Amino acid sequence: MRRIRSLRTDRIHLILMLALTFSTGVVDAVGYLGLDRVFTGNMTGNVVILGMALLGDTGLPILRPVLALLFFMLGAALAGRALRHAHPGWSHRTSMAFFTVGLGLGVLALVVGLSVDPVPELTGSVVTSGMATMMGIQAAAARKLKVVDVTTVVVTSTITAFASESKLAGGDGKYWARRLLAIILILTGAVVGAAALHIALWLGLAVSAVLTIAVVTLGHSRYKQDQRIIEQETLELTGL
Repeated sequence: MRRIRSLRTDRIHLILMLALTFSTGVVDAVGYLGLDRVFTGNMTGNVVILGMALLGDTGLPILRPVLALLFFMLGAALAGRALRHAHPGWSHRTSMAFFTVGLGLGVLALVVGLSVDPVPELTGSVVTSGMATMMGIQAAAARKLKVVDVTTVVVTSTITAFASESKLAGGDGKYWARRLLAIILILTGAVVGAAALHIALWLGLAVSAVLTIAVVTLGHSRYKQDQRIIEQETLELTGL
C-alpha cells in the first residue's frame, strides 16, 4: 500500500484503467460465450455480428446485439450527462460512475446466480442489456480521466498505435508498455471469463464487480489524498 501511495496520480490512474481493461475482457467473455454471442463492452464486435446476422441465414443473434448497442449508448449518455460539469481527472462524480458499474455488475451476477440454468431468454436479454449499460458508463467515465491509449473497453486503436508508433515503424514507441499491457490484460480477462464459465455463469460478473469496486476504492482514496494536499498548500499560501 505504501508503494502505491508513493506513485504519481497519473500512474495510479493508468494502473486502475488497466485493471478495468482486464475486467472488460472478463465481461465480454461472459456475454459472448455465456449469453448468446453478444459483446457488452466491445461495440465494434457487436456491429460486425449484427451486420452478418442481418443476412438472415447465419444463425447469429440480432436482438441482443441491438439491445447491447442501444443500452451501451444509454449508459454512456447518462454518464456523460452526470460528468458534464466535472473537471478532467478523478472526482466525486467519477467515483460514483465507477461505483455504479461495480454495483450494477454485482446485481447482475446475483440475478444470474438466482436464475434457473439455462438462463431464460428474457432474463438473458435483460442481463446483457444491463452489462452493456454498465460498460457504457465505464467507457464514458474512463474518457474523463484521459489516460492515453487506455479506453478500458476496446484495444483496436491501442494495437494500431502500438504498431504504427513503434520504433520498428520509425516512431518513438513512447507508450509501448501501457499499450502492450492493455492488449495482454483484455486477452487475459477473456481467458479468465471463459474459465469462470466452467464453474458458474455468475462468477465472471462477480469477479468484475469486485475488481471495479476495488478500483473505485483506490481511485477515490487517491483523489481525497490529492484534495487534502491542495487544501493544505492553499492554506499555507493564504497564511503568507
